[in-house]
Amino acid sequence: MENCIFCKIINGDIPSERVYEDENMVIIKDVNPQAAIHLLLLPKEHYADIEEMTYAQAHTLAECVKKLSEMTKQLGLENGFRLVSNKGKHGCQSVGHLHIHILGGEQLGDRMG
Repeated sequence: MENCIFCKIINGDIPSERVYEDENMVIIKDVNPQAAIHLLLLPKEHYADIEEMTYAQAHTLAECVKKLSEMTKQLGLENGFRLVSNKGKHGCQSVGHLHIHILGGEQLGDRMG
């Protein structure tokens, strides 16, 4: 998608601090961190949200999450983390490209919002 900021980051048109990349995803540092460690998992294929995601895309996303689970120590998340994916206006989704916030590196609060 030509106007999608995350597609531009994935394509290298907008600089980002990448911590991981493979054929399915890019993981970058969030520019407005909400925790000691705040990363964004960006699927390389563009789709707006979980409702737009196909079963094949869901399978690829599952592979991305599994890969993340194998990287927790190198990412500094070995003591735990939170995954968040916002959807739609009421969910405060700010970019129309499915992405997962990865929060950790400290004791997180009980409240989600």
